[in-house]
Amino acid sequence: MGSLSDIYSHLPESMDDLPPPPNEAAVEEADYRARHWVSPVKGPLKPGSEAHKHALAQMFRETFNPYRPSVINWPKLDPETLKRVTSLPIWDIAVQTEGKARLRMAAYANLVTDPDMKDAISRNAWEENRHKEVLSKMVAAYNIPMAPEPPYVEPKDVEWAYLVTGFSECADSFFAFGMFELAKRSGYFPPELTDTFEPIMQEECRHILLFANWLAWNRAVMPWWRRPYFELKVLAVWAFLGYERLSLVRTVDDEGHVHTQDNNFTVTGTKEVTNIQINLPDFMQLCLDEDDRRFSGYDPRLLRPTTTPAIARVIRDVGRCWEFASGVFKANRKTAA
Repeated sequence: MGSLSDIYSHLPESMDDLPPPPNEAAVEEADYRARHWVSPVKGPLKPGSEAHKHALAQMFRETFNPYRPSVINWPKLDPETLKRVTSLPIWDIAVQTEGKARLRMAAYANLVTDPDMKDAISRNAWEENRHKEVLSKMVAAYNIPMAPEPPYVEPKDVEWAYLVTGFSECADSFFAFGMFELAKRSGYFPPELTDTFEPIMQEECRHILLFANWLAWNRAVMPWWRRPYFELKVLAVWAFLGYERLSLVRTVDDEGHVHTQDNNFTVTGTKEVTNIQINLPDFMQLCLDEDDRRFSGYDPRLLRPTTTPAIARVIRDVGRCWEFASGVFKANRKTAA
């Protein structure tokens, strides 16, 4: 596949090789640009059109933040907070997920012939690598016990691997937005940590914006005879992700310690990242609100992921109807008694 730096659109192999910010104002300006972008092109951006494709690539290139996320001087944590951080069952799978994502996206970018899409997806791969670097540095700083990383092998079915990564990010990021906001509101973790991971959350928003629009573009330009097979592959990916989210992964490290990884932590782990009590319908609403907020700065003509938000609305509405019906039933029982 060649060296990663060749695939990463002339970006350096490591985030440490990026130029340092000249001042704090430059950091703030880059952060703003990363969250706000509108195409200067007038009219609709129809998937499959040159205008849509150019706008998508331009968005991803111009919203790139060269300064954040970054590795910081990790704050010293009190014993209680340190235990809270190190006990989260996510670090193994988080580091490994970013490692797989960077390779899968780089592999797919290597197959793409369209210059605009190749540039955008290769940049996406580089940003996944930066996420892995930040996570790895934090894990090392706090001596978080980790299972050995598996070898990162280029996938045999590159398109399948790219679809799995893209749809997985769409689902996981949606719920992570809500969970991250809960953690910020509760002050359960030091501000330095939440401030460090805030730009990672926003980059994930950009990543799924890219994926949703790539998906629409790919469908539009795909030969008609390939479309049925592609749609079956998409359904198979969703079935695979559904099965994966219902499972726990257990691995054993070199010292014989068992590590449990919860693939569905972004939905089930709210009690471990916050001391705020929230029921499931309200959590779904928070995720929807955060999803809207993070996407709000980008050109509304670019498509947004729709499947996970639609599922969240159903869960929210069913949950609220159940709460209402339960309340009425309990009230009637009291009256009857």
